[in-house]
Amino acid sequence: MFIKENPDPYLTTVSEMLITEGMTDAAEVLRMSIVEIENTECDLWDGSITNWKIYLFLEPSVYMRFEGKHGTIEAQIYKRLQQVLKQYPNDRYELAIVPKVNLHSKTNYIKEEVSLETRQNIIDCLKIEQVSWSGTLEDIEFLQRIYDLESLPSYDSRFDNAAADIWQHRVDNHDWDDDWVYDDARFNLLLGPTDTFLRFLCEVVHPVVRPDQDESRKLVRHFNDQLQLEGWQIVKEGNIAGRPCFVARQMQSKSSQLVSRAHSVATALNAGWMREEIKRLQEAIEQDPALAIGTAKDLVETCCKSILSDRGVQIPRSVKLPKLTKLLAKELKLVPEGVSDGTRGAKTIRLILSNLSALTQYLAELRGLYGSGHGHEGKHQGLKPRHARLAVGAAVTFIEFITETHHQRGN
Repeated sequence: MFIKENPDPYLTTVSEMLITEGMTDAAEVLRMSIVEIENTECDLWDGSITNWKIYLFLEPSVYMRFEGKHGTIEAQIYKRLQQVLKQYPNDRYELAIVPKVNLHSKTNYIKEEVSLETRQNIIDCLKIEQVSWSGTLEDIEFLQRIYDLESLPSYDSRFDNAAADIWQHRVDNHDWDDDWVYDDARFNLLLGPTDTFLRFLCEVVHPVVRPDQDESRKLVRHFNDQLQLEGWQIVKEGNIAGRPCFVARQMQSKSSQLVSRAHSVATALNAGWMREEIKRLQEAIEQDPALAIGTAKDLVETCCKSILSDRGVQIPRSVKLPKLTKLLAKELKLVPEGVSDGTRGAKTIRLILSNLSALTQYLAELRGLYGSGHGHEGKHQGLKPRHARLAVGAAVTFIEFITETHHQRGN
């Protein structure tokens, strides 16, 4: 069944037919839904007919907007879909409009809160970039995707609820500024529930709100620059009419722990540039292992230079990482020869310290073979996230050890 592999062309055709016939509700449902197609395994005896179930998943708030119309809309879409799919006579279909259950909204969101500082940074970014948070929608239309405006109070004594209040001051009089929502206590984006704040961000980049894919991806990158420091990220979950839609999720625990440890080192050294490298690591571990491997090497190099600079050591120009770590090992008195024969376990200690210094050489070599710093031939096979975690884990272990030693030894 070709529609299962690539449903967008078929559903776009159905949507165009519905619009032409004036069935705007059905066209809007189709446009706003996330499509999943399931083989129901109910073939005829001769195996010539295959049955398919097509699910149109809608966000709960959108689903309720069409309450009482679902059956009619399903029939309208189904009839046009049958006409489009006549070319596949060996397939039969069922269609269902259902509310989308976000499995992450009540399990992941409540585990860790997004801090006030991070929320403020994200909102400041939206203001600096002069981003219209409601995009192509009116303010009320946007907020109804998240909140029940009819149940929220009005700040204007002439009206009974927030919906009428907002219409009066944003449509009729237009005497509220464009960024009014960030300071409105009814929505409490700075101090309210984390899941609501993250839902707000995902709606800001929703394809219905912001059809420009490049603009949405740029905003997602800005959001993730801040969110990932606290173990969150906004990721693509699916497509609507060929455009990506996003959800907020906690980062995978192993990667998040590594990033958190690296961030602690950067804080201890007050090294701003290390924080920039850590930001690149956050998403790259899972999505771009080559970049993560290259950045792991850069992180070690920056850490070494930061400590040497703190200790007043002159750093030669264009020094390579292996020589840089040897210089640091000498300054911190980590050289294996510094362990006396009388020390208990001296041989083992020497081996550990030798391998610790050699680790940076291996990272540099790994970066050259698989990392982001060099071009590769067309048949080059990259490494997997687990390899990136190995490289990053080794780098983090190294910078933790030398930073702790640096502080214990003093200047």
